[in-house]
Order: sequence, then structure tokens, then C-alpha cells
Amino acid sequence: MRGWLTLITLCGATFLIALDFSIVTVALPEIGRDLNFATPGDLQWVATACLLPTASLLLLFGRVSDLFGRRRLFILGIILFTGLSLVGGLAPSPAVLITARAGQGIAAAMIGPTAIALMTASFCEGRQRTKALAVNGALLSLGFVIGTIGGGLITSGLSWRWTMLIMVFLGALITLGAVSLLPKDGARIATRLDLPGAILASGGLFALVYGISTGADAGWTSSSTLSSLAAAVVLIGAFLLVEARHPAPLVSLELLNRPTVKWSFVVGFVTFGMCGGTTVLLSLYMQDVLGYSALATGFGFLGEGATALVAGTLASKLIGSLGTRQTMTLGLLVQAVGTGFMVFLPADSNIPLLLVVTSGAMGFGHVLAVVAFITTLTSGLRTDEQGVAGALSQMPQFVGAIGVAGLAAIVTARSASLASTTTAKLATLGGLHAAVLTAGFVCIAGLLVALTLLRRAAPAPEPGPVA
Repeated sequence: MRGWLTLITLCGATFLIALDFSIVTVALPEIGRDLNFATPGDLQWVATACLLPTASLLLLFGRVSDLFGRRRLFILGIILFTGLSLVGGLAPSPAVLITARAGQGIAAAMIGPTAIALMTASFCEGRQRTKALAVNGALLSLGFVIGTIGGGLITSGLSWRWTMLIMVFLGALITLGAVSLLPKDGARIATRLDLPGAILASGGLFALVYGISTGADAGWTSSSTLSSLAAAVVLIGAFLLVEARHPAPLVSLELLNRPTVKWSFVVGFVTFGMCGGTTVLLSLYMQDVLGYSALATGFGFLGEGATALVAGTLASKLIGSLGTRQTMTLGLLVQAVGTGFMVFLPADSNIPLLLVVTSGAMGFGHVLAVVAFITTLTSGLRTDEQGVAGALSQMPQFVGAIGVAGLAAIVTARSASLASTTTAKLATLGGLHAAVLTAGFVCIAGLLVALTLLRRAAPAPEPGPVA
């Protein structure tokens, strides 16, 4: 019973982070009106201010958790997230809200990798751990769907402030569970934190995600976007050089070069990037093509949420009978088929059966692929590597924004080419069809990575003793 309560606590934390990202996004128009944001670009910082620190600080906090204690960092992150949710919900001005959101992003970077590391420490490698990761993967996807629907309901019936205040109640429950259930941290590792590596990694990831997040609005060839992406390349390259020479690196290059880590990371990048990008496109399709309201659009994702739960229940059994690589392959295949068949989505539909079926297939395959790649990435590692591995397993969610930007660019280019020959609605639909077909082919490429490169991956070493 204690094990299940521990799992609920840890999964509840990752659910909370997913819920926060989607529920606030739905409430953005109401937030802009209530707090008098000057421009839509300024309003977008309500979402971006949380995303940037989360993405850039994951590796740092993953390593900090290995050195100084995962339970300590997890509880600190939850307490900070809860307190800043209260500040955000009561914010009297845009500046206070954006500051609170940036703080939530820092807290989320503490919570994400430590939650995964605590799961891998609490559940033995094999069926128990796979089952825990499956539940976590399903709740992660469900958090997005519930946030999309809940954001519309709460904003319509109460106030946008309750999209953040509800996090206070959930955060308090998770804090109580963490303090009561999580085992005490062991002795600290007598190693100094690699500060040069931490600065370079955080700066490089910040520049990368910033360039991707703002590129569509600023222009992909604008000086701000190009300089940001160039800075990301330079900083990440310098980070790898520093890590190769540091006696106690932030992230061991031996770990990064391990085939099960690097190739499963590639699979994670593919499945998150294509699922996230396609989900954004489906929102565009429902609102701009079918004319759905924001609330109806949220309900349009119920098929994806329902199949994500089903996949979470089946994932551990499939991995037990087929193996992680085969389950990863199956997940990417189902995701590719579901995404590719969206090319038949119509311009008008009162009964969106094809939308529900295809998005449901995508969600089902995505969760299978996520559980399999995280299981592969975190297996066979020493205890003192699990925090960093937890951070690496979370990173595709944020670096996968490249996929969102890429698919959006395809929609823009294809829609523009069709604009002179058809209506605006049909041009948008044509752009969406081109993008989902591309997403399906990218998933097939990820499938080939899982089939070939992971097959040749050398067996990972057995975990070492508890540090």
C-alpha cells in the first residue's frame, strides 16, 4: 500500500506540471484582458517564462539531486511551486504574474528529474519499475488533456485565477505525501558541483529553447533568432568540451555516449516532438477549420487522453512480453499511422469520428513509446546517475519544441502556396495535411532508430551500490 501511495505522490507531481502548462495556456486571452497586457507578444511570456527555466535547468537539478539528495530537492520544488502558484493566482500586475511563472519553471525543473529518479529508486528494475513509469506516462498525457478542458471550464465559470489557485491545493496534497512517504536521503556524495558545466549547459539550453519558442513570431531569419540559435550551438559545444576534461562532470560523456541512453533519447525527441507538434496543429484545425470554441476544442482531445490511459495500463505488460525495443517500435508505428491518417481530416465535420480515432491512435502510440524509451534510458545505471538520467528523460518534452516549430513552419509555407488558389480555410487545411504527413514519416524514422541502432546497443552495466 505504501508503494502505491508513493507512486501516486510522484506521478501526481508530474501530472501537476503537465496540468499547469496546458491549463494556463487556455486561460491566456482572459489573463490578457484582466491584467491589461500591452500586446499578445507580452502575454505569451506567461507561458514562455515558465518553459525557459524548466528546460534550461533540468540537467543542473538532475545532478544536484544526485549529489545532495532527491527527496530534499523534490520537496523543495513542490513547496516552491505551490507557493508561487498562490502568488500567480493573486497577481495584481503582468510583472508579478510573469515573475511567479518564471519561479514555477525553476521549481518544475527541480520536480521533473527528481520524480523520475525517485521512481527508479523506489521500484525495482523490471516489471515494477516499468509499471510505475507506465502510470506516470499516462498521467503526463492526461494532465495535458484535463488542463485543456479544465482551463476552459474554470475560465468560463469562475476566473482565470483559479487555474493557478487549484495548483495550491494539489501542491499541498503532494507535499504532504512527499514528507510522509518518501524515504530519507542517504549520505551526500563528497563531490563538488561542476559549475562551469552547469553554466554552459543551462545557458545553451536556454538559448536553444528561447530561439525555438520565439522564432515563429520574430522570424526564423531574424537576427534575434539566428543569434540565439548560434549561441546555443557554441555554448552546448563548449559544454561538451568542458565535460570531457572535468574530473566530476555535470553529465558524464560516458553516460551520454551509452547507446541505450543516446538512441532512446533520440526516440524520445521524435515521439514528443511529433506528438506535441501535431496536438498544436489539431487545436488549430478544430478552431480555425471546424470553428470549435476553445472549450469544445478541449473536449476534442478526449480520445487522445482516453487512449493514453489505456496505453499506460498496457505498457508494462507489453514490455514484459515483447521487450522495450519492440514496444518502442510498436508505439512509434501506431503513432505514425494515427498521425499520417490525419491527412484525411475533412474541412467540415459534425461528427468528428476520424479526428477522435486518429488522435486516439497517436496518443496510444505516444505513451507506449514514452514508457519504453524512459525504461530503456534509466535501466542499468548506477544509483548516482539516476538524477541526471531523470533529467535526460524529461528533456525531449522541451527540446521537442523543435518539432512543434518545424511542423508549424510547414503549415505556414504550404498554406501560403495554396492561398492564391483556394479559400483561407482550405489553405489552412492543406498546410495541416502536409505537416501531419511529415510527422508520420518522422515517426517512421524514429522507428528505424529503435529497430536498428538500439538492437546493436551494448548491454548496459549493472547498477552499482546505493551512493
